Amino acid sequence: MKTVAISIFSFLGFALLFSCKSDVKNNEETQTVVTDSIPIETNPDYMYVTAVSGLTLREFPNLQSSKLAVMPLGTKVKIVKAEGKTTMNVGGIDGAMDEVEFNNKKGYAFNGFMSKFYPPGESAVAKNYAEELKKDFPKVIYSEASGGTASKPTNTETIILPTDKWHEGFFNAQQLFNIPRAFAFPNPKGANSETQHNNNKKKTDFISELVISREENELKKIVYNYKTSGFGYSVTITKEANGMKIEKVEFAD
Repeated sequence: MKTVAISIFSFLGFALLFSCKSDVKNNEETQTVVTDSIPIETNPDYMYVTAVSGLTLREFPNLQSSKLAVMPLGTKVKIVKAEGKTTMNVGGIDGAMDEVEFNNKKGYAFNGFMSKFYPPGESAVAKNYAEELKKDFPKVIYSEASGGTASKPTNTETIILPTDKWHEGFFNAQQLFNIPRAFAFPNPKGANSETQHNNNKKKTDFISELVISREENELKKIVYNYKTSGFGYSVTITKEANGMKIEKVEFAD
């Protein structure tokens, strides 16, 4: 009887052990399936021209080929085929020539002057623009705060775009917060500290300048400063963990 009892308990123990191992294996397989099913971000079907003077549509994927057209700032361009990797640098911006379609013409354009974020447009309100962007890009963040003193109040608007590209942050800030078009996107390579002055500023403008901070030929901060009689503002662009941060601070003086 003892032998039979031992055999029964051994069998039950083996069955239980086998069942536990089976459960573990099934759980591992389930976890693997979940991991493998994470969606991969795909290239956008459309992008928008950010080049202030317009973007050239070319016949072939190089900057020396024939010009087919010029696509104005803000143009919505259909992406036929994205290059997928960096092949050139133009004006300090890394990118490549994507195959695109514009006005029923197919050609190639430098994607460093295109953005997945549609342009704010003339007289855009930052809060409204951010709310519209959030419909397609839920990670867009907007905030507004008042400060300063009664005699010298300040108003701060902050928008964070879910991108790690400096040029997307700069071109967006340029259109949204009135950074003069006289300022081109700053080349990452250069002195650690550089100030560019707007030679076309109005006579009533005291300050209109772009201050660039770099470290080992990488951009760290871009600040636009504007000052006129009784009013001024600054626009600061920095790279944060959750995207490109654009902050505008208005002040009375």
